[in-house]
Amino acid sequence: MPHRPRPYRPRPWLEFVVHGQPAPQGSKKHVGNGVMVEMSKRLKPWRKAVSDAAAEAMAAAGRTAPLDGQIVAEMVFTLRSKPTSRPTWWPAGVPWSRRAWWLPASTPDLSKLLRSTEDALTGVAWADDARVVAYRRAAKVYALDPREPDALPEPGAVIRVWEIPAATEEIP
Repeated sequence: MPHRPRPYRPRPWLEFVVHGQPAPQGSKKHVGNGVMVEMSKRLKPWRKAVSDAAAEAMAAAGRTAPLDGQIVAEMVFTLRSKPTSRPTWWPAGVPWSRRAWWLPASTPDLSKLLRSTEDALTGVAWADDARVVAYRRAAKVYALDPREPDALPEPGAVIRVWEIPAATEEIP
């Protein structure tokens, strides 16, 4: 089979790192009179950290307005350090070692982390999170995972955003 050259990958329109504990967009609680509030106390600080980091990166890149077209995003969330004990989900009969590396297959849910971060970027990096048409990558990793180039030394996220020009159908 002949070698297929890797397609052209443009530089991200925006790339930045967020420091802080990633928080999921969780359940809401009804407090009366049709008012719903977020149950997670960590969500508001996470959203602020994301929007502040995005605004700082936008200013540094000379971006003055959020994207309002087709968008491709990439988000890699770094969670706390890898636990030192065997995870409860580890398959029976499979040898386990403290030196083994595995991905964080536990809470928080990746889809809920994406939702909270998308909402935080609305109005800052993009006009509406409905503009995100694809993810190049979405992942949860442990801090300092030696196999993961986007793993941070502490909790946070690496976020990249690409704009798809209207005249093309190719996703970056």
